[in-house]
Amino acid sequence: MFLSASFGVRAITVPTTPPSNVANIDKSLVAVSIEFFAFPQYTTLVSTSTCLNNIANLRGAPVAVRIGGTTQDRATYDPNLSTAVEYTVADPADAPLSLTFGPSFFSLAADMPGDVIIGLNRELNDQENTRAAAVQAKNTMPNLFAIELGNEPDLYSSSSPIAGSRTWNQNVDEASEQSWFNALSNSVGNIFQGAVYLSWDTSPLVSALGSAIGHVKSISRHSYPQSACGGASTDLRSLMSHSGIVSYTSQYKSGATAAHNSGLRYFLGETNSATCGGGGISPTFGAALWIIDYVLQGALNGVERLYFHQGTIGNCQYCWWGRFTTGAPFYGVAFVSEFLGADGARLAMLDDGKSLVASYVVYNSANTPVRLLVYNSNYYDGTGTRSGTSVTFSGGGIPSSGTKTAKRLTAPNATSRVDMGARVTIGGGGTFDGSCNAVGTQVRENVAVNGGSLTVTVNASEALIVYL
Repeated sequence: MFLSASFGVRAITVPTTPPSNVANIDKSLVAVSIEFFAFPQYTTLVSTSTCLNNIANLRGAPVAVRIGGTTQDRATYDPNLSTAVEYTVADPADAPLSLTFGPSFFSLAADMPGDVIIGLNRELNDQENTRAAAVQAKNTMPNLFAIELGNEPDLYSSSSPIAGSRTWNQNVDEASEQSWFNALSNSVGNIFQGAVYLSWDTSPLVSALGSAIGHVKSISRHSYPQSACGGASTDLRSLMSHSGIVSYTSQYKSGATAAHNSGLRYFLGETNSATCGGGGISPTFGAALWIIDYVLQGALNGVERLYFHQGTIGNCQYCWWGRFTTGAPFYGVAFVSEFLGADGARLAMLDDGKSLVASYVVYNSANTPVRLLVYNSNYYDGTGTRSGTSVTFSGGGIPSSGTKTAKRLTAPNATSRVDMGARVTIGGGGTFDGSCNAVGTQVRENVAVNGGSLTVTVNASEALIVYL
């Protein structure tokens, strides 16, 4: 790797103790959402358990999983069905327009090692069928965290069965959620996840629920920075821009505050890089870098868990595994999980959020800084010279002299794709095989400490962890 241009040196002081803008880190900050109809098939893939175990080992806790999506509102529960799910599609790459699922669906979900959120149907307006499914889930799953009633109701129309003769809008949905929570809580308890909105603000629901809020555990917002639907164009440069990510994620703060003020958890219950499976940007190394910054900014804006969606197997650009050999985005997942670590308790951003170079520090439960992260979001597509930025850190308990170590996440350029033969690496030689097993050797770089400071250089479209 070479550097033939530079954006100068940036000087950053690391607070010795967590600053006032620090964010607490949930053990399952990086979580996974799996499309409802595809979930049973995901459980047959070796890579599913291996990828989840890789994250869990880095964070010291099982990964939280949400099972839901568009097809949860197409699904009817059949207590006599012998298979987990049943549907017909013309092409294996298609999602079914209708499906049934049986009790063994919940048995598979019960085998997931972490918290599980189950999404059930509300759009078809069959409350008793949904109640039966919810009761089965509650009785089968000791790991059941919450139940969603409907997916993205902001996309329901007046022709949806739940709408009846009404014009569907947010006020109508709020009344519907309140009614369903009150009705079904008698059977399953106070275990619901509210909102599940893609475009509506979640804050009004919190106040609109009235006493029904007592039946709710968490509020879910869905979020995709870009769209790949209907031929829409995507842009990798803007996706991975640090200042752009800071600006985009600031919208979560008000919803998170409203939820937290009411004693509720606040999640991005479904998220990824671009809607409709992800388009051309989602399997790239740039998307891996985006994940790192997006996760950290989500936490800083009050999001406790970000559930990255995994869609139709074989027809999903943003999926981390299943479509092809373990994709480039998973490298970003592994890297940010290592930065947060099993001991990471609090997170702070050290830059002003206005540039293309990000700096973060993570503190342990004793409020000691343990790792730094630098992300250079300057876009490099493989043409011309690859610039680099040097960052000098001082404070934070950095000794007056000696050596620290660092680990680098890199690839030939931001557009690099593992499924197209590009080599994405962690620590110089670490990669993942098709079953998500870590292979190769990861090596740390030595970083000299002089006069109580250390300096690292990070190339455009690259990230680095410094171990303090």
